[in-house]
Amino acid sequence: MLSAFGPMSIDMYLPSLPTLSRYFTAPHLAVQLTLASFFVGLSLGQLFFGTLSDRFGRRRPLLLGLILYVLTSAGCALSPSIEVLIGLRFMQGLGACAGLVISRAVVRDLFTPKEAPHIFAAMILVMGLAPIIAPLMGGYLLVWLGWQSIFWLLTVFGLFIFGLVYLGLRETHQPTAEHSLVISKVLRRYHALLLDRRFMAFSLVYAMCYGGMFAYIAGSPFVFIDLYKVPANSFGWIFGANALGLVVMSQLNRILHRRYTAEGILQTVVIIQLLAGIVLFIIGYYPEISMFAIMLPLFIYVASIGLVGPNATALAMAGQGAHAGGASALLGAMQFTAASVSAIVIGSMVMHSALPLGMTILGCAAVAVVGLRYARKLQDPALLMKS
Repeated sequence: MLSAFGPMSIDMYLPSLPTLSRYFTAPHLAVQLTLASFFVGLSLGQLFFGTLSDRFGRRRPLLLGLILYVLTSAGCALSPSIEVLIGLRFMQGLGACAGLVISRAVVRDLFTPKEAPHIFAAMILVMGLAPIIAPLMGGYLLVWLGWQSIFWLLTVFGLFIFGLVYLGLRETHQPTAEHSLVISKVLRRYHALLLDRRFMAFSLVYAMCYGGMFAYIAGSPFVFIDLYKVPANSFGWIFGANALGLVVMSQLNRILHRRYTAEGILQTVVIIQLLAGIVLFIIGYYPEISMFAIMLPLFIYVASIGLVGPNATALAMAGQGAHAGGASALLGAMQFTAASVSAIVIGSMVMHSALPLGMTILGCAAVAVVGLRYARKLQDPALLMKS
């Protein structure tokens, strides 16, 4: 449930993006900044909560983050202007990130590197169900009760999860003074992670894969609702179909692991993502093309994340041990930095076709391929020397 915080907070209000633009008389870029600021909060907050969870254990920092999430979600519902909403979304992201970063660290606390991909795949299942349900709920809430009701529901969701954690989650990491909060020591630990080339290579693959996904999240409401005139309460069905593909692929991951390694699966899937990006980029040059032609490469790209996510996460986290909180934080920070950049890039371009969406997804897929190629070279010293 903690891993659903991001998708619920992002996907539920996607159908309302064009409505927010009209409600606040704000340009598309300003509305996209409500999404980008949430990503920035997720990114920066993970570094903070990752450090706290290594120092004080998992429970207390998690409960602190959930309290912040509940308060800021209620504030979003009461926002009097787009500027206030942008600021509160940043703070909401800070609270939401506690669930994302600490849930990954708990998996690292409890499971071996061999078991972890299966557990991350189960988390992807929950993360995949949320994008199926959230836009559908958001679309109907928008039509029936207005955009504010979406944030009131997120407030209730945060309170519910707070109760579950308080009553049902035991501590999985004993607090230790070894993880000092002195800023210089914290920075040294993150510096050591930045110098870990294997960790950074797989983290880059993970981050760019999700950068492309968040380009889709930021751009698809305007492509389908504004350009193709899909009703807001029907948009969730399109979004949910793609999320369903992600869920199916994440569960297929368990079967594939019986015959293939995590790295072998990644090598194939990132190429598939690159091909989907190329097709979407080409289609974007033809504004008159059918909506269904755009949906197919988008479906392939989003569904394949169900295979990239758990394998790249497990490979990045495999050697981190007692520093799982910090490693999970940096991994998440890279993910949502890529997401923030993608959302800003999409928001800064005029959406007359799917071309901005295709261009951004293709760029992310290409960088992911390069990152994985470098990770493979780290396995073979001869190739690394040659490069």
